Amino acid sequence: MSERFFPRDDYFMRLALREAELASAHEDVPIGAVVVRDGELLAAAHNERELRQDPTAHAEVLALREAARAVGSWRVLDAAIYVTLEPCAMCAGAIVLARVARVVFGASDPKAGACGSVLDVLAEPALNHRPQVAGGLLAPECGELLSSFFASRR
Repeated sequence: MSERFFPRDDYFMRLALREAELASAHEDVPIGAVVVRDGELLAAAHNERELRQDPTAHAEVLALREAARAVGSWRVLDAAIYVTLEPCAMCAGAIVLARVARVVFGASDPKAGACGSVLDVLAEPALNHRPQVAGGLLAPECGELLSSFFASRR
């Protein structure tokens, strides 16, 4: 995993953070994701597992579905996904399958992260696609949103 960020990365991660904040309206864990290609926002989503009662309704999966519709293909080529929390194994797998070129995440997930923390699905040499990964962008802000959410439930 690299820590290389580009000038517009901060802007797109802040969009993902705004998306994450929307999850609180339906008691979902505040995680947001946006998919971008050529500087254009293709999709934005937040966790909706509680809202939909769907274990697959993670922000990344919902954003990838929307991005695929926007480009008219399941291959979301030359795109970047920005997500406030390190993707889990399911989401990392979906990112690989969608052929996303780059993953930028905020806070690391030491319990379920699949981009280097617990597993490293995105760097698995047996898979047919390996996106570039940059983690830690706006990690304090992303982590605080999650910490506040869980603290309010204890």
